[in-house]
Amino acid sequence: MTHVEVKGPCKAPIEIQVDGTIKAPPNPEDVGGEQWLRIGYVDHLTISGEGVFDGQGATAWKQNNCNKKFDCKLLGMNFGFNFINNSIVRNITSKDSKHFHVNVLGCNNFTFDGFKVSAPGDSHNTDGIHIGRSTDVNVLNTDIATGDDCVSMGDGCKKILVQNVNCGPGHGISIGSLGKYKEEESVEDITVKGCTLKETMNGVRIKTWPNTPSTITVTDMKFEDLTMDKVSNPVIIDQEYCPWNQCTKENPSKIKISKVSIKGIKGTSGTKEGLVLACSSGTPCEGVEISDVSLTFNGAPAIATCTNVKPTITGKAPACTAPTTDKKGSAPTTDKKGSAPTTDKKQKQ
Repeated sequence: MTHVEVKGPCKAPIEIQVDGTIKAPPNPEDVGGEQWLRIGYVDHLTISGEGVFDGQGATAWKQNNCNKKFDCKLLGMNFGFNFINNSIVRNITSKDSKHFHVNVLGCNNFTFDGFKVSAPGDSHNTDGIHIGRSTDVNVLNTDIATGDDCVSMGDGCKKILVQNVNCGPGHGISIGSLGKYKEEESVEDITVKGCTLKETMNGVRIKTWPNTPSTITVTDMKFEDLTMDKVSNPVIIDQEYCPWNQCTKENPSKIKISKVSIKGIKGTSGTKEGLVLACSSGTPCEGVEISDVSLTFNGAPAIATCTNVKPTITGKAPACTAPTTDKKGSAPTTDKKGSAPTTDKKQKQ
């Protein structure tokens, strides 16, 4: 078996039930496509069962270390869902994908419920679920252990709900990176709530590139009722995202971030700075609200650093302080990849 591509339109609802284990070829070159299982242009699709899709990705991870090679190939994601409407993926497991476990592009009313992602923490570029240019996508009751973002949301995402997700190991739950490519679309109405992140590199974050022409907006973000367990960087807005010096910070990000709610965040931080809000000097963040944040670092309250933003703080929460690490207060950019692949030619279909 190399890869499977299923393409609609179909005249009736489709259900795929998997209860065994299906394995991908271990050699990335044998997959023969960006995704091992690719489904597109379908309405009312259900994928269910207790089955496991095993990407056998160990060989690919060695080739996928993007901090040294910025032209990383798409080495066989487990799932590609393109332009699918009114559909659900329930209970199945994605294991050891060679690249992203799931790529969602151009979908509407699409739900993952009881889904499971399993990969080791050192598996490069293995985002659990990446969503791009989609509306009304729900990620619910899901356990994600991987080597990159548990859930990542690219440009054009609207009305996304990430709820009751257990994340770890991994890099956290991310919006972005945004702004690197031309013709990106704005992001709005993202809710991350009731999630637990354990020993991850980051908690929740928004990241945009500086020195780019993009002028999209990011608005109505809600990060609420989240538990952090030894998370290195629990809450981040980073508008100077420039991993491995792939860009210049000569000009600030032009992406406008507004209406951000950070509420009910508790647990332990792996760094002194529990909240890092590093907004753009060109387009400062507006409408940021912080409420009921209780994070500790080595037994003491974690602090919040703020740049180019004046948040409204209510309830128990740390006051904003000036960053001490550098004059811009930029959050750590230790990711091993740049922007996620939501801007490929397929999005225009």
